[in-house]
Amino acid sequence: MKLIEATEKDIPLIQDLARRSWENAYADILSGEQMEYMLSEMYSETEIGNHLQHPDYHYYLIRDEGNGSFEGFIGYQHHYEEGSTKLHRIYLVPESKGKGFGKEALEFLHKKVSENGDHRVILNVNKHNAARNFYESQGYRVYDEGVFDIGRGFVMDDYLMEFLIHN
Repeated sequence: MKLIEATEKDIPLIQDLARRSWENAYADILSGEQMEYMLSEMYSETEIGNHLQHPDYHYYLIRDEGNGSFEGFIGYQHHYEEGSTKLHRIYLVPESKGKGFGKEALEFLHKKVSENGDHRVILNVNKHNAARNFYESQGYRVYDEGVFDIGRGFVMDDYLMEFLIHN
């Protein structure tokens, strides 16, 4: 596996990987209408472009060196809160799950967090998303929960999770 820092030319690839992942991960959790709304808002060219312009926000593409294919991506923001990096996005296409890419991407993130002076990773995960089990297997724990209004009558009903970096 190789992580490659994304640039604006990679926005269409990020959008495609997000859609492929979401259609699998959220099919039984979100309505089609909410999924389309969230993808169009969170993964618009403008939104991703703004993230890429932010000095603390990073996207990395996850590439399978064995076959040269892109299997997913990770997006995170250092110093989101004092001492904390927020993992905004980590998605893998369905056929790549269970191959260690997610674990390696989190290990990469933890190294980057430590190098940038933060000591904690935080993230939100949908309460019905099996990804919670993955995060817990990697040492994350639920510290709170929240319901977040995202517009058009839709909400995100999430667990808030954290991982503490021990330098």
